[in-house]
Amino acid sequence: MEMKEPAASHEEYNKYVTRYADVPAIELTPNIKANIVSAENITLSFISAEPNAPLPLHRHKNEQMLIVLDGSIDFIIEGKQYKVNKGDVVVLPPNVEHGACFSKGARVIDIFSPPRQDFVAKLEEVKKSRVK
Repeated sequence: MEMKEPAASHEEYNKYVTRYADVPAIELTPNIKANIVSAENITLSFISAEPNAPLPLHRHKNEQMLIVLDGSIDFIIEGKQYKVNKGDVVVLPPNVEHGACFSKGARVIDIFSPPRQDFVAKLEEVKKSRVK
């Protein structure tokens, strides 16, 4: 199929497209790093976790979906254990206590709504420190 529309300018492209690997990684916890892309109503977190990296129990007001791209995770959700693997999607309503151990390491995408302002703030700190 031949496209008839003109190509977007560099500025137009950058308005709608972000290469997440070009976004500075932030450390969420030791051995867990994330590249954050956030918009008005949603935050995406592209996570790489080393083997046996722990994620302490926590809760937040944001609804969360987690997609396991590679590896496996021993999840704790409201006091129960869940083994999740590549291809699994975890859906967490707001304020549900959860944590994890990335037993074999993992790559995941986290989706949050509303946006995770704490993640956005960490990203801004990293960006500012690189400018200095």
